[in-house]
Amino acid sequence: MRRYVVAILLAASVVGVGVGVSVSADESALYKVRDGTKVDAKTLQGWKTWRALACERCHGAQQEGLVGPPLVESMKALSKEDFHKVMMDGRPEKGMPPFNTSAMVKENWEGLYAYLKGRADGQIQPGRLSPIE
Repeated sequence: MRRYVVAILLAASVVGVGVGVSVSADESALYKVRDGTKVDAKTLQGWKTWRALACERCHGAQQEGLVGPPLVESMKALSKEDFHKVMMDGRPEKGMPPFNTSAMVKENWEGLYAYLKGRADGQIQPGRLSPIE
């Protein structure tokens, strides 16, 4: 019975790869992406939050860093809890403002985290995103 279950799980993972769906290995339910630019609804809202807040002014259009750090690197080690703290409290000494009064951030910070983790993982490509259909 155990071999049967393992075989089914292995087959399911192969099928998932075959249709082009990728997820973060360490946080498999965090985001879903297909073809690098099609993402789940929560991650899409995170990307829209990124765009609405104009985060690229400091972190670069491809999260490569400008006056702010390169998020494609720093997000590899930043926990969800630490990300939330930075978003809410900011890092004023480094120029990062707090977003604890932004309704958009309060509602979508987890999607923003998912989007940036997907970028850091190399699964989500820079540029315009659309929903997985």
